[in-house]
Amino acid sequence: MKYIAPDQIEQVPGRQIRPGEHFAFRCHAQLSCFNQCCRHLNLFLYPYDVLRLKNHLEMTSDQFIDQHVDVLLREGHYFPEVLLRMSEEGDHPCPFLTPQGCRVYPARPHTCRLFPIEQGVLFDSARKRTTPVYFFRPFDFCKGPGEPQTWTVEAYLKDQDAGTHYQMNLKWAQVRQLFQADPWGLEGPRGPRAKMAFMAAYNIDRFREFVFGSSFLKRYHVKSTLVKKIRQSDEALLEFGFEWIRFFVWGKPSNQMKVR
Repeated sequence: MKYIAPDQIEQVPGRQIRPGEHFAFRCHAQLSCFNQCCRHLNLFLYPYDVLRLKNHLEMTSDQFIDQHVDVLLREGHYFPEVLLRMSEEGDHPCPFLTPQGCRVYPARPHTCRLFPIEQGVLFDSARKRTTPVYFFRPFDFCKGPGEPQTWTVEAYLKDQDAGTHYQMNLKWAQVRQLFQADPWGLEGPRGPRAKMAFMAAYNIDRFREFVFGSSFLKRYHVKSTLVKKIRQSDEALLEFGFEWIRFFVWGKPSNQMKVR
């Protein structure tokens, strides 16, 4: 999910699909291209993707990151990208691909749910307003657009059960956008504060230990109702992690926590 300036929208690859417009698509095993889109990928993972996948696979965050993730810090960037590590075999398939399809289908990443749609956020800087935008962008070899099934974006997102992913990823995009500027100073983007921020976003197990197993709740006042919620819900804890990054890294005011 990328932030797009209004004057740059025509430069985005693919056909923009506006509210109420339809597109044709259906994927099934009888198509000659079935499973081909799951190879040779640069598949970026959002924090909620990692949370859902590691829980589905019954792995810890550390195990999932060690076994299935590549963490890349590009030159001139201040927060790393997280990519799903493709298999080394043959044409480098997704590690969760089987001849029958995706073995983690219920927990598949947001990008997989949306294909052949790509999603962005149109940012109006004058009004400080964001609007979701969608682009139809199947691969050239994809036969799905030749199928008779048609969708609106809204119907397709509902069919793919992408609502929670969208909400969580929008919240992450709002945090991620802050890292267009450098918050680290001489410490750099590999220093201890940067590692703490990465933990809060992508390592929910270590962040839970940090919140509940350290002096965190003695140093920060968090309402008891919220403490109970983040104890019980991984999703709530992840959202709290986003808020903590804004507060800890950027000094943004928070109604969820205060220094005691």
